Amino acid sequence: MEPLMIIFSLIASSLVFITACWALVKTKSSKNLPPGPPKLPILGNLHQLSGPGPHRVFKALARKYGPIMYLQLGQVPTVVISSARVAKEVLKTHDTIFADRPASETSDLFFYKSQNIAWAPYGNYWRQMRKISSLELLSAQRVRSSGFIRDEELTHMRKSLESLAGRPTVLRELLTKYVNDVISRSTVGDANKDQPRLVELLFDIMKAVIQFNATSFYPSMGFINVITGKKAKWLKTQKEFDNMLEDILMQHRNNKPNGSHVQEDLVDVLLRIQETADLDLPITNDNVKAVLLDMLVAGTSASSVAIEWAMTELMRQPDIMKKAQAELRATLKGDTITDSEIQNMHYLKNIVKETLRLHGPPFLMPRVSRKDCTIEGYDIPAKTRVIVNALACSTDPDSWEDPESFNPDRFEESNINYMGSDFEFIPFGAGRRVCPGITFGVGIIENALATMLYHFDWKLPNGMEPHELDLTEATELSILPKYPIQVVPINLSSSAS
Repeated sequence: MEPLMIIFSLIASSLVFITACWALVKTKSSKNLPPGPPKLPILGNLHQLSGPGPHRVFKALARKYGPIMYLQLGQVPTVVISSARVAKEVLKTHDTIFADRPASETSDLFFYKSQNIAWAPYGNYWRQMRKISSLELLSAQRVRSSGFIRDEELTHMRKSLESLAGRPTVLRELLTKYVNDVISRSTVGDANKDQPRLVELLFDIMKAVIQFNATSFYPSMGFINVITGKKAKWLKTQKEFDNMLEDILMQHRNNKPNGSHVQEDLVDVLLRIQETADLDLPITNDNVKAVLLDMLVAGTSASSVAIEWAMTELMRQPDIMKKAQAELRATLKGDTITDSEIQNMHYLKNIVKETLRLHGPPFLMPRVSRKDCTIEGYDIPAKTRVIVNALACSTDPDSWEDPESFNPDRFEESNINYMGSDFEFIPFGAGRRVCPGITFGVGIIENALATMLYHFDWKLPNGMEPHELDLTEATELSILPKYPIQVVPINLSSSAS
């Protein structure tokens, strides 16, 4: 087999070289493309992605080449947006032109030919499912009705922290479990018999979709994933996850909720709509499964990462933590925290905003131009991939004073929010494809922080000083702290005695 593999490798290398060179030749035209760094043969600008993280690399390049920058990433022509002004042109002024997602082998494979809301092509099906998402799956009423799940999981997390009181504790595992359990129970209910395996498969799918593979930058080289065995591994994961979803659907069909829709989980909602709603496009089982996977994946890592970053920043600045605790403890009554009370926690909300500004998702999900377009006087050809560097926008000195500092007070007299209308702060996106689950995701973060700050005091272990905390980023599924924060929880009753 070894000589055969060598022959395959030589053929693959030759094809990559020929197709990449042809792609580079084709980009040389009379079009007025945005500025960008010089390209290498075959790689284009791929070699420049190595470093502290692509979002940091793109941000540094933008300082030299400007807020709209053209890159050739393998075979893929790519435009990177790094300022609020240009992001507004893409996500609002020309939103329809950039409403599509780029084709992806992994999204097609895992999301049932991209029939989820996040990756579905812009068109009638996407509009129908987006409407269902906004009015049924993630409506304000639905989020409120599932609040009891979040409260139960917060109680479990609080009891775990009480059992660890006085001892150095790594928060990451507790936070991840809390978020995963809330999202899983809200989406598929308690019907899943193997919750730990469900979470493992979710992370495998997220890695496959997000991490580098040959077809991400060389779409014509799909056979490489077959030769290397990646495709077989993905298919195995997809098959196991599909079987799990089929079991969940069957259990829900056999145990339909009676009467009120209040206690429905998202599977119940989708099955009810599938069976009773008068839809322009009938919903298939694969459509249901694609949307369920969408919901499970959407907040699985992002919310827990945001909570961990918030606690890291608060441990670095004890005065900010004390101010937040003073607000909570002066206002809250009793042992539980209600959503209506959270709405009055203005400083807590500012902490969440500032955390998302500095440590939110680095990039918005990519878009692709549906036809030729002009942005900032530059030509953007059809089928160009567009990446909005959200963290570059939210730390742009032209939009923010002292942008790299963690300072929740900056929002005290500001109306800027993350709902998609302020393009200097778009952790959830903007325009037609803004994230529909903002209220649900932010609620998970706010309630966890409120619980942790209200019921516990916190200190660093082993005499560690706040300034010694390391803010180095690790680029995995999200931009999370490279070194998980270790803290010592102290029961409030203990700290008062």
